[in-house]
Amino acid sequence: MTARGHLRVYLGAAPGVGKTYRMLDEAHRRRDRGADVVIGFVESHGRTLTEAMIDDLETVPRAVFTSHGERFEEMDLDAVLARRPQVVLVDELAHTNAPGARNAKRWQDIQVLLDAGVTVLSTLNVQHLESLNDVVEKITGVRQHETVPDAWVREADQIELVDMTPEALRRRLAHGNVYGVDQIDAALGHHFRIGALTALRELALLWLAGRVDEELERHRGAHAAAPAWQARERVVVALTGGPGGEALIRRAARIAGRDRGADLLAVHVSLGDGPVGADPAQLARQRMLVEDLGGTYHQVLGEDVPSALIDFARAVDATQLVVGASRRGRIANLLRPGVGVATMARSGPIDVHLVTHEESCARPRRPRTGAVSGRREAAGHALALIALLLLALPWMPRGEAYLSNGILLVFATVTVTALVGGLWPALVAALGGFVLLNLYFTEPYLTLTVTHSRDTLALVVFVVVAVAVSVVVDQAARRTREAARASAEAQTLAAVAGSVLRGSRPLEALLERLRETFSLESVALLERRPGASARPDHRQDPRAWEAVASVGDRPCGAPGGADVDVPVDEELTLVLYGHRPRAAERRIIGAFAAQAAVALRQQRLAQEAAAAVPLAEADRMRTALLAAVSHDLRAPLASAKASVTSLRSREVRFSEEDQAEFLATADESLDRLSRLVTDLLDMSRLQAGVLGVTVRDLSPRESVFAALDELGPAGRAVRVRVPEELPLVAADPGLLDRVLANVLGNALRFSPPDRPPTVAASWTGDEVELLVADHGPGVPEHERERMFVPFQRLGDTDNETGLGLGLALSRGLMEAMGGSLRPETTPGGGLTLRLTLPVATV
Repeated sequence: MTARGHLRVYLGAAPGVGKTYRMLDEAHRRRDRGADVVIGFVESHGRTLTEAMIDDLETVPRAVFTSHGERFEEMDLDAVLARRPQVVLVDELAHTNAPGARNAKRWQDIQVLLDAGVTVLSTLNVQHLESLNDVVEKITGVRQHETVPDAWVREADQIELVDMTPEALRRRLAHGNVYGVDQIDAALGHHFRIGALTALRELALLWLAGRVDEELERHRGAHAAAPAWQARERVVVALTGGPGGEALIRRAARIAGRDRGADLLAVHVSLGDGPVGADPAQLARQRMLVEDLGGTYHQVLGEDVPSALIDFARAVDATQLVVGASRRGRIANLLRPGVGVATMARSGPIDVHLVTHEESCARPRRPRTGAVSGRREAAGHALALIALLLLALPWMPRGEAYLSNGILLVFATVTVTALVGGLWPALVAALGGFVLLNLYFTEPYLTLTVTHSRDTLALVVFVVVAVAVSVVVDQAARRTREAARASAEAQTLAAVAGSVLRGSRPLEALLERLRETFSLESVALLERRPGASARPDHRQDPRAWEAVASVGDRPCGAPGGADVDVPVDEELTLVLYGHRPRAAERRIIGAFAAQAAVALRQQRLAQEAAAAVPLAEADRMRTALLAAVSHDLRAPLASAKASVTSLRSREVRFSEEDQAEFLATADESLDRLSRLVTDLLDMSRLQAGVLGVTVRDLSPRESVFAALDELGPAGRAVRVRVPEELPLVAADPGLLDRVLANVLGNALRFSPPDRPPTVAASWTGDEVELLVADHGPGVPEHERERMFVPFQRLGDTDNETGLGLGLALSRGLMEAMGGSLRPETTPGGGLTLRLTLPVATV
């Protein structure tokens, strides 16, 4: 079986960084070492140094393909396989092959060569990677349609980055070492802007860094004993969801900020069998802070907090771990080390920062021990008292013979009392039962003295077991209540998150959910007005606050007038009116408040993004206009000026024929300039909504022939199938003539000479349709809308045929007249443009 060949890819951020030259240099090095090297396909782009490197290497002749009358040269895959070199050079890895080639994409050709055991050297620009396609479009304004799957490129044996600073690349471009002289100005103003080149360079570096991380992980996976190499700083901060978490996050962010490129990760460990200790509102606010500081938030499940922290830190290759100092007392720390100390003991090579803060100095508040309400605890005491009184009644059997029965009855009383009233009633029942057993079931009776040692042992064991049963039952009841509360909180919080993610108005939906959950009259999210905090009564003054969102009747205008106010941050406060929720419900209300702040931030970001869209579009139009002005408007001006200057020259005497030719050139150039300026002005008027349209009844047949006359001799080739009985349409005659001239001229350019375009017409009801069909290469369906974007020349590469405004302007003019312009596929191949106009009213 033939061994697979090796693939080496030279990756660059933009054309001209030197990928092809570096590939050719490697080819020469391998040839000089005795390797059999050939060129399968290398494009020199007219660069002198590249051509010099190509000349002394063997080149496999290219295959020639013809499509729609055009000639294409591609790599001859079969010839390369027949030649069977050791190394073959294949430029432009993402290139799309011409119709008729063996594979649709060049990278598929390379795969065939690799499978045949041939080593391949190739080149690739970062904008052709499939995963970066949309990002590159935002940077450059151009969508790349020649892409290659990232997964395939990542499988390459070697990927070498060919890097160059944006300033150096622009100098190369200005010196003519990248593109021809006629393309330099447009490139400098568009794709080769400093900002665009810097962003593309960053994309290339980040993509390659990700691939290096994958290689490192594969190496560590293959060598289990290999130590973890921290190639860059990763700082992990442990969050408990309690107070003081913000201080830990900011401290960790400062530590990460000391090393450029360091990662900040926050992690919260949820205990699988422990009580619910984390405040969801605190966690939500801390998560927002982490994300605002450029970090990421993670939540893991574990049985032991220190072990879970260390496992997470090692899994992400952390270099430093930030943990808050324990708030436990000295005795508790002596009995059992805190999380920080235990984590430090197990950290190994990871640096652990034990950070103190204000909250760590405060003694933790002791939570209420009981798992039941005060009413249930009172019921438990009553039950214990009644059961003990029943045991003390005279008709109950007594004596040492019934001691075991008495112990069982007291056990039952303790268990039932613990289930009903919790720990303290159960302890009362256990101690009361001990006294009754001592008085009535052990000799001497009616005294606390015990005669037999065996009875003493039985009573002591009974008390110990009764107390243990009380504690166990109380803890089980507490865990059950906590689990039920956690489940209810989880369901509520899930509904909160769903309200934020769903719907067009998530903030109002969130507040409405809060109002319904707690049966409130109104809920409002208030934002402090600038400078309001300086007023001493600002919490009671509605003028100091602005309601950014509210639901229900009579929303409060200030925190002082609400039943409950929950501060979210220094500026935002959630206010509730209707009744005061229970203390246990405040955790959920705090989570609602934190999510409301998230929803408000999302809403404002969406508004800012929507406001930025027109600005971005205007910037794109301005950039495209400057690029167009730099060449398309300058070319006719230069041609007209050269003709006039030649005519005015006294050094050379031109014949009458030469003079007539100069005048014709100047006239043609100025006509072209006039058309370009007119198109630009009309497009700007269309976008501003101030284009003057004078609609009247006219014959579409006459407009077709007027447009053909405007096209000159070329228009005579168009086949006209417009019936004379076609009804009149309501349109602006001048604008309709321009639209038809643009559309017909476009069809003539793309139709082969032996199959001229056709214009046909029909009408149905109150609409007349004109169909302009060509038989050219056509336009893929996913590309058609791009034809109507200003300054796009879809399929044009000469940059000599105008600004790319024709179809965009034509659609805009049709819509201004109340019509439409839609692209379709011509039967048999080609593009049909369907123009629809309203029939004139009689």
